[in-house]
Amino acid sequence: MDYETILYDLSDNIATMTLNRPDAMNGLTSRMRAEILYAVKQSQDEARVLVITGMGRGFCSGQDLGDARNVDEIDLESTLRDEYEPMIRAIYDSRIPTIAAVNGVAAGAGANLALSADVVIAAESASFMQVFSRIGLIPDAGGTYWLPRQIGFARAMGAALFAEPVPATKAAEWGMIWEAVPDGSFAAVVRTRAQHLACGPTEGYRLIKKALRSSVDQTLDQQLETEAQLQGKAGRTFDFREGVLAFLEKRKAQFEGR
Repeated sequence: MDYETILYDLSDNIATMTLNRPDAMNGLTSRMRAEILYAVKQSQDEARVLVITGMGRGFCSGQDLGDARNVDEIDLESTLRDEYEPMIRAIYDSRIPTIAAVNGVAAGAGANLALSADVVIAAESASFMQVFSRIGLIPDAGGTYWLPRQIGFARAMGAALFAEPVPATKAAEWGMIWEAVPDGSFAAVVRTRAQHLACGPTEGYRLIKKALRSSVDQTLDQQLETEAQLQGKAGRTFDFREGVLAFLEKRKAQFEGR
């Protein structure tokens, strides 16, 4: 696919996908959703970490309302099922770690696109907004799933009903994101975090994601069983053997992601 609405770069096992409609605050169009989906799939076979960020002063303003010519012809249910769901699932199910580097405002589906990543790092000037209620809609693109789990029911309800911006620093305090960093060091921090993951045990990371996500709906006994099964898989990887040998030999491990 020839990219028109995003930029895609691969360097040092790090795939960087940049939403590239800065004049529209990187609002999501049908074309952009297709390109994001394709880029995520492309990254799976050639990178060990995927970074998602935005061009210009915003991360993503959500659905580009100008993408449809006639509001009466908009079929939101089909759009969510056919375009948003595959995109969000691809990020969520990524076999490599994903980082949302939120460089500015993340609103509506743009906020929830960011929250679908494994780790969210935001510049302190960034903010997150569930703007859906302003036009009579509910949070979508996974918003009603992420928010109660990450920040609790009361905060999720308030964020959805009032549609007020949540500054990055508060989002970090609430547990919505991993960290908020000063704007001046934002790019360097994202790069350092991405490099750390790109050099790490990719299969181990995949199993960590699976274990943590399964805990939400399982009893302690079920989760202990899951841990045993997944740890058994982790213990049979090259990276586990390499990690142990590196520790014993007092050297840095050279993980290969398998």
